[in-house]
Amino acid sequence: MLDSALFLAAKDFHLFPADHPGLPQCAGRARGHDPATCTDRGKHPAVAFTRNHSTDPAKLAYWFHTQLHNIAVCVGACRGPAGERLLVVDSDRPGAIEDTAAALGHKWLPTMRVTTAKGHHDYLWAPRAMKLGNGLGSLRGRFDGDVRAGNAYVIAAGSVHATGVIYTLEDPERPPAQAPDWLISALQARPAATRRTPVSGQPSGNLTPLVRFVLESREKERNNRLFWASCRAFEANSAPSPNIASSLLEAAVRIGLPEAEARQTITSAYRSRAAR
Repeated sequence: MLDSALFLAAKDFHLFPADHPGLPQCAGRARGHDPATCTDRGKHPAVAFTRNHSTDPAKLAYWFHTQLHNIAVCVGACRGPAGERLLVVDSDRPGAIEDTAAALGHKWLPTMRVTTAKGHHDYLWAPRAMKLGNGLGSLRGRFDGDVRAGNAYVIAAGSVHATGVIYTLEDPERPPAQAPDWLISALQARPAATRRTPVSGQPSGNLTPLVRFVLESREKERNNRLFWASCRAFEANSAPSPNIASSLLEAAVRIGLPEAEARQTITSAYRSRAAR
């Protein structure tokens, strides 16, 4: 693990420790996250990563030699040779980004790639003037995966997935390529307007405003608003039914939260309510 961290840090990737599935309990420290009940192991930051990331060998040795941690890359802290910003394309299946590029009339060119348990992470340099986030833009619904940029992170090569799969760098000598113009344009484009349909399960009247509260979340506040809405929903229902959780879950997935992350947030809210 330390060798992998030192290799990446030597290429100026800023790293921090994340949960490792071999630990008896999740090391994640995110707000609204309950380490004792976490089932999505190996992915959660073990520190406040936007402030606590490093390329210093001594600090990396403390994190990855004296302790059991996965390695994570603080995407927003990384810069390319000309000051470019890091962009990571996360394909949920092998060939997902290649298929999307082909469907749009383009060819996906080789770049730094890490294979994951489901697909792969492609590392790219985006223009430093571009302030990208995690939104898919016009690729939403056309790409089986996500993107990570700005205030975001990805689990790095050398880490271990909960299934036992090791994140592996395909070609250690290949650096990130420049992000193609068509990809940058697609990520900056506004997604096509879609008509909101009522969530399934016919939520009760007192729950509907909370579902709307989740649906109206902006990108960087989705998880916090989902946690708050879930807490309010469970507090208002002394005997919570599956309908409450399913309505909130469907709303969260609709605005772009990964289903596993949304489920964990709702579960944490329920346990918090139960504890009180």
